Amino acid sequence: MAKKNPNNYCEFVADLNLTNVHRVYHDTQYGFPIENDNELFGRLLLEINQAGLSWTTILNKQKNFRKAYSTYNIQRVANYNKKDVEELLNNPGIIRNKLKVNAAIYNANKILLIQKEYGSFKFWLQKNNNISLEAWIKLFKQTFKFTGPEITREFLTSTGILKGAHIISCPTFKNLIKV
Repeated sequence: MAKKNPNNYCEFVADLNLTNVHRVYHDTQYGFPIENDNELFGRLLLEINQAGLSWTTILNKQKNFRKAYSTYNIQRVANYNKKDVEELLNNPGIIRNKLKVNAAIYNANKILLIQKEYGSFKFWLQKNNNISLEAWIKLFKQTFKFTGPEITREFLTSTGILKGAHIISCPTFKNLIKV
């Protein structure tokens, strides 16, 4: 028998305290459009770092990621050198995985190329907005590193590009419509 949800929130946050990191993320970020390319890059970086780990771990380290990765400044991250990589790999506040660190730098460089061709990462995403999830997954796999089906789907859903982040009865869904 399904558990009753008296407050009509999405099931995964229905019973969480308002200060819980998942609840805060759900209520203020998940599914909300991101207009800024650096912030889009930051969300992609977080999604990539979540692979194989819990989302709780990533949410608890959000501030550390932002600081470690130059406030998600795409240009700066694209220019990271060997010393920067070593600093990241020795930073206990983030996920210290060489493949993920190198993917962040590679992906920052790819986004710079996208910006050069399309004007912005956001415009590139909007240009492809009418393609299927399968086509998105293929496009991300061809364009970026460390972006499998789950990472791609969650990135697109969490940034509001793919719909379905919240159930219709969820108050956050109603707030999202106003955005």
